[in-house]
Amino acid sequence: MPALENSRILIIATDGFEQSELFDPRQAMIDAGAQVTLASPDIQPIQGMKHDEKGDTITPDIRIDAARIEQYDGLIIPGGVANPDTLRTNAQAVAIVRAFVESGKPVAAICHGPWLLAEADVLDGRTVTSWPSVRTDLSNAGATVVDKEVVVDGNLITSRKPDDIPAFVEAFKKAVSQSAAIAA
Repeated sequence: MPALENSRILIIATDGFEQSELFDPRQAMIDAGAQVTLASPDIQPIQGMKHDEKGDTITPDIRIDAARIEQYDGLIIPGGVANPDTLRTNAQAVAIVRAFVESGKPVAAICHGPWLLAEADVLDGRTVTSWPSVRTDLSNAGATVVDKEVVVDGNLITSRKPDDIPAFVEAFKKAVSQSAAIAA
């Protein structure tokens, strides 16, 4: 397991995130030694979902408009239907996703999370995966869409669903470790 001491990871989410897709990668990053910051449009607690049932809440550390990509080594975008659907209408969230992708830093999106990649217009010529209902949108945004547990295309890491979280997390850890080694 790659160690991520001194790595700083940003997660962006709002109400309606799939609980396991935020909490599990967040904990895995913390366990690997990374500092993790959760950003949301507001600092009020946000509601997680366990599929279609309400799950736990979590209080964001900062507002999205306070996040600066130069302070972070990677970005995680959890899924859930409402979370990325809301964030893709937030200009600041879309701008930070675009900036992360363009910077070359690792960006990991799972389930419905890749909707934000489509909204940020960063998918042309890229290969990705997602939850099945999002795939047409990704294809229409110029991506080649495949049905695999995890897809790594340059600095983009995508996965389909909660069952893919272990592979998703490992691919992201590896990308962050490699990115840090290159930057050093």
